[in-house]
Formats: sequence, C-alpha cells, structure tokens
Amino acid sequence: MEKAIEEVLENLIRRCSLGKIMADVEPVTGGLMHRMYKVTTGSGVYAVKHLNAEIMKRPDVHANFARAEKIEGILESSDIPIVPAMVFCGNKMQEIDGQFFYVFRWQKGKIADWNHISRKMCFQAGNILGRIHAIAPKNIEHLEVEISHIDWRSYVAKAKGKNPGIASLLEEKEGFLVSAERELNKARASLPPVLCLSNEDMDPKNIMWDNGIPWMIDLECLDYGNPVSHVIQLALQWSGIVTGQLDLDKMIAFFDGYLEAYDNCFRGYGNVLGVAYTWVEWLEYNVQRALGTCADEAERELGISEVRNTIDRMQYIHKEIPRIREALDTRLPKRD
Repeated sequence: MEKAIEEVLENLIRRCSLGKIMADVEPVTGGLMHRMYKVTTGSGVYAVKHLNAEIMKRPDVHANFARAEKIEGILESSDIPIVPAMVFCGNKMQEIDGQFFYVFRWQKGKIADWNHISRKMCFQAGNILGRIHAIAPKNIEHLEVEISHIDWRSYVAKAKGKNPGIASLLEEKEGFLVSAERELNKARASLPPVLCLSNEDMDPKNIMWDNGIPWMIDLECLDYGNPVSHVIQLALQWSGIVTGQLDLDKMIAFFDGYLEAYDNCFRGYGNVLGVAYTWVEWLEYNVQRALGTCADEAERELGISEVRNTIDRMQYIHKEIPRIREALDTRLPKRD
C-alpha cells in the first residue's frame, strides 16, 4: 500500500478515537468506484471507504451524500438490514487532508459469487428492495424525465488521440450505443409517475451474507427514484445479466420477493425494458476514466476494462430482451 494513504488512514483512525492500528491495513477488492480498506485497531475491526477523488470534485456531490446519509437513517429506523456509516464528531463523512472517508464496523460474511446466486437469494434481495420502496412511495403529478445525452462521436475523436483501442471499439459500436440510449430515454418517458426511497446500487456485490442473512452495504447511492426502473435493473443484475448467464427463474424469484413486500399493481414492465440500457451512463463514466479522468493508472486500467465489459453486457441485454419481456408479461402474479 502507498505510504501516503497509510499515513492518512492512521490520522483518520486517531481522529475517530478508534485506537492504535494493530495490523497491516488490507485493501478490500470488489468496488468499482471507491476504495475500501480493512483496518484492525485495539478497539475492533473496521471497513474504511476512501471516496473517489474525481467524484468528490463534482458540483452537487456533497448534497448527494448528505441526502444518502439521511435516507440511511430512515432505513435503519425501518429495520432494513443495512451496515450504516459510523458517526464521529457529529458527522458520518470524515475529511483528512482534502480526502474523504466513511468508517463502518466490519460486517462478517461474504459477498455472493456472481456465478452462484440462488433463487432464494434473489427472492431475499428483491424483498429487501420492496421493503425499501414500501416505506414512503408517492404518486407525483409530473414525472421529470431524466434524459441521457451522450456525444459518442466526440468521445471517439478524443479517444483516437489517447486510447486508439477504445476509439476503434466506440466507433464500431456507435450506432448501437445511440440506439440503446434512444431506447433508454423512451422507456424513462413511459415510466409511471411514482417516487420512492431506493437503492439503485443494490446489486450482488453490495450485499453481505452472514449465515444466510443479507446485509446491505455501500449505501452512498441511496436516493429517491422510480421503483419500476430500479426493480427491473436490479432483477436483471441478480439473475445473471452481468455475467451473460441470464436465468429467468431467478429474475422472477426477485420479482416475487419484491412484490410480496411492495406491490403498486403495475404490470407493464415489458413495455419499459429500455431502462435496462442505463448501462450507457456507466459506460460514459468509464470512457472518461479510460481517457484520463481518474486518480491514477490503476483506475484508468479499470476504466478501460469496464468499457469493454459494459459494451458486451449491453449487447447481451439487447439479445435477451425478447425472452425477458415474455417472462415479465406472462409469469408475474396477476393484479387483484
């Protein structure tokens, strides 16, 4: 580990009065945006999240984190199984030398292997999402449509000077990416006008399993959102869309768990499947990282890898949409 970050972590632990670090700080793998460390001190074991420096430069980022922290408190008081950030000196987010951190108690358990997720786990995850959506849903008079505007031609031109491999891939797939973004915007415009508390980032890497009991981690993306959009995206992730091994039985199990906890009687999921192309926005973020908007070379390489992975994933979604639509139209419980 870099000496600089190790010294910052020592200062953080000292400020939080968590005792002296008693063992080597261990990087924790799995995160695609921020960095996580396991820190053992005289008072216990903690997970420390080092927030991505580039993200922390965004104009509204602190307001977004503050909103997520407030929702985190609501979920905790509603008995949703979460691992909340700890509070020190009245704040969850800690700043050391211009860098930002969250500290968590170390949660026992393991993250599920993406290739070995059971239908029962899908049901449980869907049920947690449903319980969150059921806390305070509300109909709204007008749905503000979040339109995606990505200039792929501009990214191709930029990439030609900085990363020819990415440039050729983006140029080859430009027509598909434009079409996918169009389908995303069309679906978003067709969503029912409902708003609720949600966690769009509740994919398998953000659930810890301790003896079969799920605990939700990585809560900085908590926000208000559309339940229809979020349940579709997460049901697909839990059922194998990320690994290219979609299991429709797992997708339906996720929906079964979800609808047991929260059912607003909407059943037109097959008509708004374009929301599955939300991946175009993750793709843009990783194109930016691949072109140098990142903290270091390791993050740039991660961006390059995710560009390729995300385009492959979107093409797989395109191929599977007819099967997904048929299952959603025929296998969900009928409305009362």
